[in-house]
Amino acid sequence: MTPTSPPVTLATPLSLRSSFRFPVQHAQARREVLLGAALLLVFPLGWLLNMGHRIALVHAMHRGQPAWPAWPAWGRQGWDWAGWGTLLRHGWLTFLGMVQYHSPALAAEALAWGLHSPALHLLAALLWVLATAAVPGYMTHYCLNLDLREIFDPWRALRRVHEGGRAYWHAWGVVLCALACSFLGLLAGGVGFLVSSVWFWQVAGFSFATVFTQRFELGAAAGPPPLTPQTN
Repeated sequence: MTPTSPPVTLATPLSLRSSFRFPVQHAQARREVLLGAALLLVFPLGWLLNMGHRIALVHAMHRGQPAWPAWPAWGRQGWDWAGWGTLLRHGWLTFLGMVQYHSPALAAEALAWGLHSPALHLLAALLWVLATAAVPGYMTHYCLNLDLREIFDPWRALRRVHEGGRAYWHAWGVVLCALACSFLGLLAGGVGFLVSSVWFWQVAGFSFATVFTQRFELGAAAGPPPLTPQTN
């Protein structure tokens, strides 16, 4: 058992290194990335479960608990059906929030095609970008207390994005770098891209959760990072 770098938590300053390392910082985390990749083969169920998994990670850290394990018991350990159902519910509800936020853009795009209007195409694109920017504004706060009111209030989400300031846009810079790196998984074929996709989404979730957790001092995760290094 050899010591490694201090664990990456939501109290760790956000950087490319900390965000890229978060999903793979020890053996348990890496196993959960691989399980998430396998679940993506069962689309869209696996995608929703991965969404719920990221919520479970942040929720645990907000409560001062270890982020892993976040997948429920499975296989020879038995099946924690209630746990899997909870992850699916969280994934489904947050997905519905995404649909709500992006629905004005979809409506504008439908009108643009029907009316052959370049101006409406532009409006649809702007609304889509605005909605995408707003989604992280509810994710982290929902993870804290799992309150549905956090998801379906776009004005509250946009206000938090505004209050996130430069740190929020720094998180977007990290996320876009991770997105570019995730395509390297294609070099290992389809399976490699499944793994890199799960890694990317966990990097994105961690990056935005770090910004909002520190900005709004959410839960136990807002405190100083642990000093005890983790071991593999």
